[in-house]
Amino acid sequence: MNDTRLALLQQMPIFGGITDEVLEFLLQRTRIQTREAGEYFFREGDKAEELYVLERGKVEILRHWKGQDYCISTMGQGDCFGEMALIDFCPRSASVRALEACTAIELSASDLQELYSKDPAQFTMIYMNLGRELSRRLRDVNDLLFRASVLHESDGFHPT
Repeated sequence: MNDTRLALLQQMPIFGGITDEVLEFLLQRTRIQTREAGEYFFREGDKAEELYVLERGKVEILRHWKGQDYCISTMGQGDCFGEMALIDFCPRSASVRALEACTAIELSASDLQELYSKDPAQFTMIYMNLGRELSRRLRDVNDLLFRASVLHESDGFHPT
């Protein structure tokens, strides 16, 4: 199973340029999490110290507002979620709920700290990749906000 997990990580942008040796080092420290449909990996506001790589299944990313949960995204095999935890150490900004039976690889900030002691260059590469991934997602959100603003403006709404 570790070969399958290694192959999964090798395909992910956040592990681009990372050696097999380092990926194996990280896999030895990770935990495997399973969730049935309807169960949560974490909830908005929870303490955040790890990211997850979805090995199997599908999840939805939810935000809570005025007593309702709203789906802002769905993710499937090979996607990662919770990566902001490794950057800002703030509480979770959203909830992640399994839409079907899921298996995920859990990688914690302390796992990465161990890597820093072993190989600072590879540690730095992972964090650079995380920054790129978060930047890509921010660009997507900026595009959505721009389109929403333009639609409001065409309906007579004029922001200041």
